[in-house]
Amino acid sequence: MTQDRLALGFIPLVDAAPLIVAEELGFAAEEGLSLNLRAAASWSMLRDMLDFGQVVAAQMLSVVPVARALALGGGTQQLEALMVLSMNGQVFGVSAEIGQALGDLPFGDPLAAGKRLAGLGRDLRIGVPFPFSMHTELLDYWLPRAAPDLRFALRTVPPPRMAEALKAGEIDGFCVGEPWGSHAVALAGARLVVSGAAIWSQAPEKVLATRAGWAEEQPDRAGRLMRAVWRAGRWAATPQNRTTLAELLARPEYLNVAPDLIDRALTGRLLVNSAGPEIEAPQFQSFDQGAASFPWRSQAAWIADRLAQRYGLRLADAHNRARATFRSDLYRLHLGPAGAALPRSSEKAEGVLNQSETVPGVTTTLILPRNRFFDGQIFDPADPL
Repeated sequence: MTQDRLALGFIPLVDAAPLIVAEELGFAAEEGLSLNLRAAASWSMLRDMLDFGQVVAAQMLSVVPVARALALGGGTQQLEALMVLSMNGQVFGVSAEIGQALGDLPFGDPLAAGKRLAGLGRDLRIGVPFPFSMHTELLDYWLPRAAPDLRFALRTVPPPRMAEALKAGEIDGFCVGEPWGSHAVALAGARLVVSGAAIWSQAPEKVLATRAGWAEEQPDRAGRLMRAVWRAGRWAATPQNRTTLAELLARPEYLNVAPDLIDRALTGRLLVNSAGPEIEAPQFQSFDQGAASFPWRSQAAWIADRLAQRYGLRLADAHNRARATFRSDLYRLHLGPAGAALPRSSEKAEGVLNQSETVPGVTTTLILPRNRFFDGQIFDPADPL
């Protein structure tokens, strides 16, 4: 059987797993696809690869399609998120010097961490992978609330360079996806302070993005690609597969780091500094559990809400434009018949669940995980103000 070859772009990160697994373990082949996986050195490079048609789809920062819809960040090519590839998976860390100054601060407490950071009495330069990213949004949500007196500036640093930038003194801290936080601990003596999930426990981190209209122009291809990636995400989320997955992702053509660094992200057990201890980070990263891959339009609206407030845009218009970029309708069309659990609504209140909750779905029940912002706020897309 002749395979339909599709070029897909990715950044060397643990949350590229669904794309890598889809090709390497045959989920794409089962759909008659052969995925030509192309690594990019930075998010701007990957964005351009998608814009100029060098790849048909890509692992993409969840904020980028929304920002593009709001005419932010340059470029005119509209993008869509067909599905979510991963939830959370980010870590915020600081240099060894600042880590020592933080004293006995426990890992994973955003309020305590904000207070200690503000108490340092110095400005911070924080590395993020891209200006329009969940890393930026989480920092912008967390630090002004937990540390209103802290002054900080964001610096764009490609994820694989984060440890190098920290070691060279270019930045004082970082927010990055794994394994590059753990890599900074190992190579630059960084100290991990909080996980992204401690700021918002259900933040969509990466999405499967395409140019707007591609999935409707080529529905058969889009459906086959989505099914392959969805099944790969389910495989990646299965605990028995973690060792195999870590070894696969560690290969030189993918992440090119030691498997144990990848395993930390997959298990949610992080080494917070070179001397330990190893800490369990709740809800650290998810590929599948709790409808993780469903592109909730309320997630897109929350992103738009943050961007609109920062850039002075009309909230209602921003929310509506953002909603259209998260294609929950295509997810239902292509993955519902494949067995994906479908919620009855494509929007929900964000930040409202103190613990997991079983809710009725379209054909079966589904378990929605704990969904909390660190400060207890709730974002209701039906009444965002």
